Amino acid sequence: MNLKLKRTPGLYVVGFMAAGKTTIGRHLAHRLGWNFFDTDQEIERGEGCSIAEIFDQRGEAEFRRIEAGVIRQHVGWIERGRPAVLALGGGAFADPVNRQVLEPNGITLWLDCSFEVVAKRVAQNPDRPLARDPARFAALFESRREYYRMANVHVKIESDDPEVTVESILRHPVLQ
Repeated sequence: MNLKLKRTPGLYVVGFMAAGKTTIGRHLAHRLGWNFFDTDQEIERGEGCSIAEIFDQRGEAEFRRIEAGVIRQHVGWIERGRPAVLALGGGAFADPVNRQVLEPNGITLWLDCSFEVVAKRVAQNPDRPLARDPARFAALFESRREYYRMANVHVKIESDDPEVTVESILRHPVLQ
């Protein structure tokens, strides 16, 4: 592994909702023998309600505030030597403050999944508040790609088998 990753053992999985961040992140952490955390799951556990409920009852701005706090907390643990793979919510990497927190503290991995695949996956889960309006959902997908492109590693999702993607990540030159 490269020197940056040895100094700050954090891998941050970013990408659009339903790109596979949780599944691939969990497999990646297992392969590395590291801890795995998902910011959305951490938020739901900490707040005692679903992401959709937070959006509906408190609004997106409050959700983003909570999300930023969870990210800072996990990055702090990583800085203190707890290696981890952290799957971020789909909009977390669009926030420049979150990117500034992540950049010096590990490597960001963008799971680039096609719109057709994420749309199919999201259709199976009605609890996605930002996917309720199909036109807005498609526009959001396109607008967030500019932020995801800032990630250190670009991983094209070409298989539904998470191990195929994990192998691709582990072979990437940035991680050598």
